[in-house]
Amino acid sequence: MKAKEIAIIGGGPAGLAAAEVLSLSGHSITVYDSMPTLSRKFLLAGKSGLNLTHAEDYTQFVTRFGSACDHLRPALDAFGPQAVRAWAEELGVETFIGTSNRVFPNAMKASPLLRAWVRRLESRGVKIRTRHRWIGFSGRDYLFDTQEGQMTIRPDAALLALGGASWPRLGSDASWMPWLQNSGVNTSAFQPANCGFDIAWDEIFQERFAGAPVKSVTATSDAGTIPGEFVISCHGIEGSLVYAHAASLRDQLATHGKAALVVDLMPGRTLERLNQDLARQDGKASFSNRLRKGAGIDGVKLSLLRHFAGNADLTKPETIARLIKHLPISVLKPRPIAEAISSAGGICWDSVDERYMLKAIPGLFAAGEMLDWEAPTGGYLLTACLATGRAAGRGIAEWLKD
Repeated sequence: MKAKEIAIIGGGPAGLAAAEVLSLSGHSITVYDSMPTLSRKFLLAGKSGLNLTHAEDYTQFVTRFGSACDHLRPALDAFGPQAVRAWAEELGVETFIGTSNRVFPNAMKASPLLRAWVRRLESRGVKIRTRHRWIGFSGRDYLFDTQEGQMTIRPDAALLALGGASWPRLGSDASWMPWLQNSGVNTSAFQPANCGFDIAWDEIFQERFAGAPVKSVTATSDAGTIPGEFVISCHGIEGSLVYAHAASLRDQLATHGKAALVVDLMPGRTLERLNQDLARQDGKASFSNRLRKGAGIDGVKLSLLRHFAGNADLTKPETIARLIKHLPISVLKPRPIAEAISSAGGICWDSVDERYMLKAIPGLFAAGEMLDWEAPTGGYLLTACLATGRAAGRGIAEWLKD
């Protein structure tokens, strides 16, 4: 078969995964990225310990993608968590499973993995063009801004892997959406995912506790009951436990105009035990002393209890115990999408065929966070980006062959 020209537009994990699959196809592959270096968001995520994937049972893993589970399942079946670990080890990066079943490189960094990955791609003939920003279509051509001025290309096939709308300063700014919409591609508006939420703190609480962790709690929403911790910010609440409930809280706000994260401040004690322990305290003692001695509640947890108690009668042990076990923390709105770890929304699945090709634009494919799916943190996001990138790469090869 005659070699074809394939353009990969976007040099993040999804784009590079597609390039890796296609690099063995005999075609000419060029990766275009708007930034000075590849995978800026990937590198930033790796600064605090790159979470590659998750080691939970695969039957649970594939349920973590909300309404997109069925769409993503074939790609994940072909390149799931075990395949991610094997792929990293092929690149010379050994991994380990953390206490929360999250999988990390031993070095806890993204840069060694990315360097080895790019070296392998280049050794297979993949060309990389940085500072090439795609700015839309010009007829059948793809138009780019470069340091030398505008340029156009007309590849035989192309893949868009430009990310969603979170972290725009790293290149994922969703500027591509109007160009696809004008070409007949259905899209869903981007929303923040894995994000913090604003809360109307009073000034004293904000000054005293901004940055304070709230540890050893469980939180409940429509997403279920999940143990963990979160952090008080000057705006509201942040952290992994909040992110796990972000989609549920965001959707509740959109539907009902209000939402609350229900927190159990003492998951290790039953309601009955707390009630008994608090009832034994000296009624003449201060409220803070009774909470500290009877329930082990002080500091930020005590202030949260006071802040969200509303009109509850805090002289009654049973009322206090009930609030400790079931404290509704009301949220006002998600933090801006530019601060979110990831985004929901993008290209609707009814606009993509089983090869990840856009039905309205034959020869143009899409992968990664451009597609309408979301997942919690914990390695799910990166695994799905790699899996959809590889699936789109296979789709391109099949389409060109056909």
